[in-house]
Amino acid sequence: MAFGRSSRKKPYVEPVTLKILVAGGFGVGKTTLVGAVSEIRPLRTEEILSEAGRPVDDLHGVEAKTTTTVAMDFGRITLREDLVLYLFGTPGQDRFWFLWDELAQGALGAVVLADTRRLEDSFAAIDYFERRGIPFTVAVNCFEGARRFPAESVRGALDLDPEVELLMCDARDRESVKNILVAVVEHALVLADRGHATVTS
Repeated sequence: MAFGRSSRKKPYVEPVTLKILVAGGFGVGKTTLVGAVSEIRPLRTEEILSEAGRPVDDLHGVEAKTTTTVAMDFGRITLREDLVLYLFGTPGQDRFWFLWDELAQGALGAVVLADTRRLEDSFAAIDYFERRGIPFTVAVNCFEGARRFPAESVRGALDLDPEVELLMCDARDRESVKNILVAVVEHALVLADRGHATVTS
């Protein structure tokens, strides 16, 4: 009895799963970023902005925004067959910051998404990750119509430490977002190898 050439299947490799936070100010594009890159239908916890929230929600610069994330966004992307990222988008408004500590549990690193029209909205997220020793990369979301600034000018305005990478991105574009996520993982792993990073457990 003749048998054809047997094809060997590659052994299954259990993927490493890493948790990455996506943080930043209100209306900076966190929900868009997670949705652009997620290979599953992203979990969103958006609610319609109400009149009751207007006294506490700063809509300056995002007057057209009609919804807000009230808990988190969640998505997943497989970077390689052995590496999967779970993405957790944090709420941007001050009144939901109490959720950040829960979301940060077990995070390898973070993306701080920034808007050059409202850079001051990024300070809280940058301070949060610096204080907790969570590695992060700053990604400037290049909105249409927003003025472009040299990366060094933005870095100076945000007073970033030299080892913090700053990149430009389009939160709507999958490949652009993937590049940011790869940079975050590489940065976090380099710091971990040096013994400088503390992964929150």
